[in-house]
Amino acid sequence: MVSRRKATGTSPDDFKRIALSLEGVEEGSHMGAVDFRVGGRIFATLAHVAKGYGNLLLGPEEQSAFVHESPDVFVPVAGGWGRMGATHIVLAMANEDVLRGALQTAWRFRVEANAKHGKHPTRTPKRRPHGRLYR
Repeated sequence: MVSRRKATGTSPDDFKRIALSLEGVEEGSHMGAVDFRVGGRIFATLAHVAKGYGNLLLGPEEQSAFVHESPDVFVPVAGGWGRMGATHIVLAMANEDVLRGALQTAWRFRVEANAKHGKHPTRTPKRRPHGRLYR
C-alpha cells in the first residue's frame, strides 16, 4: 500500500489541520493573519504564508535546537521577536512529521508558560461582551 503522506513539503492547510488537532487549540486572527491559540494565547501563526512560512512561538533554546538540526527548514524571525524565539518554518521544506513535532513543541511551550503565569493551560479565558477579559 502506498502512503498518501508527502515525503517533503507541507502546505498552509497542513499547518492549520495539525495545529487545530492539538488539545484546546482555537483558530483566531491577529492583525489580519490566521493564528492558533491555546489558553487564549498565540503559539503559531500563518502571518507570513505568502512567503511560504508558518510561524512558531518557541523559547530561545527550542529555537536554537530546531535551527541547528534543520537550518533549511527553520529560520529565526528577524529582530527582537526572533531573539525571543519566534521562528519561521519553511513549509515547502518540512515534511508532515517535522511540522507536527514543531507545532507540538510550540503548543507545549505555550501551555507551560500559561501554567507558570497562573492561567489555565488550555482553556480560553471568558470575555465580557465588549471583549475585555473577566478578572
